Amino acid sequence: MVTSPVELDEPRSAEEVDVASPWVTLVWNDPVNLMSYVTYVFQSYFGYSRAKAESLMLDVHQKGRAAVAHGDREGMERHVEALQGYGLWATMQKDD
Repeated sequence: MVTSPVELDEPRSAEEVDVASPWVTLVWNDPVNLMSYVTYVFQSYFGYSRAKAESLMLDVHQKGRAAVAHGDREGMERHVEALQGYGLWATMQKDD
């Protein structure tokens, strides 16, 4: 008996799966930026309400970091670059 190979409709590599995984943008506490400025950046860049921006800023200040956005890798790369342009310490990582 001969077994024929099975053809997949959409071959997927590990890299494709990795890119599609959810990512998160983190803003880290730093000794330079004022809390009011961090709040301003969250409001102006993301369009967050004052209450949400202040809540995220307090996470940055008290917990050392805050997850400010979730999404695909390319979107998080754009956010990191923009936030760094505002002078914030921002990074991205896979969302676990």
